[in-house]
Amino acid sequence: MRARAARSVAHQQAAERVAAWTRERFSLPPEAAVLVAEVNCAVPGCPPLETVVAFWTDDGTRHHFKLFKPVEAVLIDDLPYAWLLRSLAAVEGDGCDCC
Repeated sequence: MRARAARSVAHQQAAERVAAWTRERFSLPPEAAVLVAEVNCAVPGCPPLETVVAFWTDDGTRHHFKLFKPVEAVLIDDLPYAWLLRSLAAVEGDGCDCC
């Protein structure tokens, strides 16, 4: 039980770190909603665990990206560059059901 609790704390801290890096990278305000989730991937050729990040900009546009590693392994350099922001915008009806 103790190992599970320690993993949960480390997992939560990693998710919070990725959210903070996302706010910093894309110049989002501190109160901006940033969702970070670690998900299992069953698609052939996909890593078994990946980190999905979704966030909204001031104009209400939802953006998202995936990092093909567990959240605890994510480094700041794994995040997309800020100049890619427009390409991360979710397009309505694009078939992405990740976030």
